[in-house]
Amino acid sequence: MFSTAASAKAVSFLAGPLSTQTAGMATLKEIQIRRRSVQNIGKITKSMKMIASTKVPKAQKIMESARVYGAASNGLFQHAQTDFADSKKPLVIAISSDRGLCGGIHSSVSKAMKADLRKNPESTVVVLGQKVKIQLSREYRDNIALHFEQVAKTIPTWDETAAIADIILEKAKEEGVDSAKIFYNKFKTIIAFETTSIPTFTLEALEASPKLSTYEYDDGVLANFAQFAFANTLYWAVAEGNASEMAAKRTAMENATKNAGEVIAKLTLTFNRTRQAAITNELIDIIVGASAM
Repeated sequence: MFSTAASAKAVSFLAGPLSTQTAGMATLKEIQIRRRSVQNIGKITKSMKMIASTKVPKAQKIMESARVYGAASNGLFQHAQTDFADSKKPLVIAISSDRGLCGGIHSSVSKAMKADLRKNPESTVVVLGQKVKIQLSREYRDNIALHFEQVAKTIPTWDETAAIADIILEKAKEEGVDSAKIFYNKFKTIIAFETTSIPTFTLEALEASPKLSTYEYDDGVLANFAQFAFANTLYWAVAEGNASEMAAKRTAMENATKNAGEVIAKLTLTFNRTRQAAITNELIDIIVGASAM
């Protein structure tokens, strides 16, 4: 009969390699699951990058066309030296979207809006898109007078933007707004954008322009032009923001795919080292067991 001490040693000898092997297998399985998960994420981000890449040229084409018309209408304000008077009830408009996974493109607009609102806390706020609305609602919920969602869901269109402009103008008339400013992301290159603002002028500001007398116009034309210029500027900002968003999304998904590849490489190296260590431990246990016999 075996003694109690001998039995304990035998159990310890058999359980030691078994527990080590089980722990090693569990670790290998966890690494495999994680690696497979990262591979799936990499496939998704690669597909999203390809989709964004196909949308960038179209968004850029629309943006370039809108930029030409927007710059042309705003050229009149510059030539006529139209400027804000002492604004007592300003309106600020934020251009964003409902989509994420595009880097800090929405937070940059939110930061610019918050900086302006700190200077003018009584400003009336209009937000296009859900992302910036969520960020502004934490501090300036009471300032938000209008909010639009699903703007430029596929591509920016003049009809949609003009309809939004009509609603904003009606609200601005109710609130007694005397100046307006649009914050948006200006498209610079495929990998860069700049958060900036562009002013839009009321009919009263246009009529008070110092050099407006150099133009000949009929009665009622200025009112129509002021409304058209606002809608045109808003469409320009929406088109610029959409192009910047598509480019930012492409860059973000490209970086995410690259990071996923790096994580997969590290996990594969860890998996191979862990497996080799487990095999080495098993061989050592076999040799030690054989030597003990």
